[in-house]
Amino acid sequence: MPADQQHDELARVEAACAELAAAGQPVTFSQVAARAGISRTTLYRRADLRAVIDEHRTRGQDASTLTGLGVQIDQLRRSLEAVAARVRRHEEQLRRLERVRRKGTR
Repeated sequence: MPADQQHDELARVEAACAELAAAGQPVTFSQVAARAGISRTTLYRRADLRAVIDEHRTRGQDASTLTGLGVQIDQLRRSLEAVAARVRRHEEQLRRLERVRRKGTR
């Protein structure tokens, strides 16, 4: 999927979550999918989109409780893992491109 499309979907999910929260409605995968025009399957499969939804869902919870803090830590961990996976994919792409470039200059 092109990076522009991924960024657009991320922006639409963030906007949908913010709209739901501002309206006092629960942030659910079904509601976000409907507002953002993205399938629920995509929301569940893409860790970055799922992390945005999870973050908005827990904002209404009391973060000062141990349970609330545990949920936030888990979400941050999953978000960090998603970013790390994306960095690894980009590094691999760069290595492949460098090998192709070196072969082309010989």
